[in-house]
Amino acid sequence: MIIKSVKILGIIFVLLLTGAFAGVETVTQEKEKKEINSIEINFEFQKEDFEMEKVGEYVRIESKEEMNYIMKEGYPMLPYKVKVIKFPAGTKIEKVEIKEIKIGKRMEGKVLPAPPVKAESFERIEGEIYAQNEAYPPQWISYHTGVGIDEGNRVLYVVLQIHPFRYIPKNEIEYLSSISIEIKYTPPEKPLLTKDDYDLLIICPNKYKYGIKWYEELLPLVEHKEKYGIKTKLVTLDQVTNGVYFPVEGRDDAEKLKYFIKDAIEQWGIKYVLLVGGRQGGVKEERWLMPVRYSYLDDGGEKKFISDLYFADIYKYEDGNIVFEDWDSNGNGIYGEWHMGGRDILDLYPDVYVGRLACRNKWEVNIMVNKIINYETTAYGKEWTKRFIGVAGDTYPSEDDPFYEGEVATKAAFDLLDDCESVFLWTSTGTLSSANDIINAISQGACFVHFSGHGNPMSWATHPPHDEETWIGIDVFQFYKFSNNGMYPITIIGGCHNNQFNVSLFNLLKIKHLKEIYYKSEWGPECYGWWLARKIGGGGIATIANTGYGYGIPGEDCLKGRGRYMEINFFKSIAEGKDMLGEAHASDLTYYLNAFPPMTDRIDTKIVEQWALLGDPSLKIGGYPS
Repeated sequence: MIIKSVKILGIIFVLLLTGAFAGVETVTQEKEKKEINSIEINFEFQKEDFEMEKVGEYVRIESKEEMNYIMKEGYPMLPYKVKVIKFPAGTKIEKVEIKEIKIGKRMEGKVLPAPPVKAESFERIEGEIYAQNEAYPPQWISYHTGVGIDEGNRVLYVVLQIHPFRYIPKNEIEYLSSISIEIKYTPPEKPLLTKDDYDLLIICPNKYKYGIKWYEELLPLVEHKEKYGIKTKLVTLDQVTNGVYFPVEGRDDAEKLKYFIKDAIEQWGIKYVLLVGGRQGGVKEERWLMPVRYSYLDDGGEKKFISDLYFADIYKYEDGNIVFEDWDSNGNGIYGEWHMGGRDILDLYPDVYVGRLACRNKWEVNIMVNKIINYETTAYGKEWTKRFIGVAGDTYPSEDDPFYEGEVATKAAFDLLDDCESVFLWTSTGTLSSANDIINAISQGACFVHFSGHGNPMSWATHPPHDEETWIGIDVFQFYKFSNNGMYPITIIGGCHNNQFNVSLFNLLKIKHLKEIYYKSEWGPECYGWWLARKIGGGGIATIANTGYGYGIPGEDCLKGRGRYMEINFFKSIAEGKDMLGEAHASDLTYYLNAFPPMTDRIDTKIVEQWALLGDPSLKIGGYPS
């Protein structure tokens, strides 16, 4: 995915204006000859809709309306407006151009740089852009394209980013008064991807893998889904790799599985994919009941991590066509790579709603099948489904910082929900002082639990205010105390590695790396998120969390990007009425990609790739009416 700047092809009006801007936009559509259509989008900005606050030697620019912010560490933290235009899959974008632009009079000021990503330091350090001569950002507008799924329909996104301000390194700020943008496109000759034979595809291990009748164990779930109108197809992995339904393509089992999902979209019309199977031991090489794909994005802390987004990102837009997205644009057999030597260019938008039950044995399959059926048939209308639990503290403690990032995030998440009561377990109020507080609250049942803090594969924790030495949280060995049988929450976790579902006791046999494995808590029998979801007689019904290192922004800007932004957008999806878990999860990813375009920032890219759903993507949130 390459971000494109927009060449100014129309007449440019540069006016010296004393007023400026807010985000007002209009859209008009025309049809031209040769089946080329056009859309014109107009934006106007008013000065009174922005606040400019002096912060030491800098100027902080804040929008009074909803906008995003450039959050690249050390670069000017400027607001920008995102406009998403959705076209039917198969549309060809001919041209995006600026027709008219009005630029206001320059103002004096040095724009406040974006804060650091990690919290080792709260000091804002100017990046190299402050010493250059070019305006930042270099263009008033940029755009990117992506192929994705929206309300069950495959679409081509054109995502515009309009920048009302640009910083001139000689301590000047120029602003945009109005702009008119035209998109020319050719619609598809006929609708694409219109099959509707099935809704849900369940893929499980071979029928008798390790003596377990995986197929038979999942038949009650198929019957249940069909009862509620979810047309379901159950397929075994050997049927995928042996070409029982579709010709086999792919270089390894993971790619063969991905091609199968592509064929199932095109031939059956599936929207949901449930992968069943986790890690089954292995020392020198991991052994998997269901394939996984590692993304080789090196963030400096880890060179690779699991990404189930690989199985959801089926298509990309290339040279005017929708083609298969293999996550290996340079063809070297290393998927999703991003390091000093280069990177793969990825689409990243989900095209199907994917979740995984990381089951390792028959017992866990039975637990999850029973929990899903129980939840969808009994939860509807119950009081506990109107409860939100927020668990948080001071994520990045600092004496100078009055903001408790996790608490800010959980409050913002709750504020998006209607008709819901809150239970806030916060270190600042004393309602979170030990693991027992978490156990007691979850044991009362909830629709959602939102943890926002720190984690590893076996635990989650946070800090009291301004106290970096003290940790308060819970680990997997305390989960047996949960007693919320039949009252299972969907759990969102902000923290590192809580959904790192490749952990195993077999890792203890890697003697050369034992110290690192022990330190990183990669020796547990199962990871935090999956253990919570598959816990019998309590725990959760599904978990959305990171498979790798999490990232956050300290201080007052904590919700403007990185991990907290991703956490909050899940609840934005719920507030917009998305009541199927996989759709809410995919929308969360899409919102992030619209705001922070694919492949422009390594950490933003990783945040999207590692945000995994361990649960049923076709789960009806809150259950079905009886």
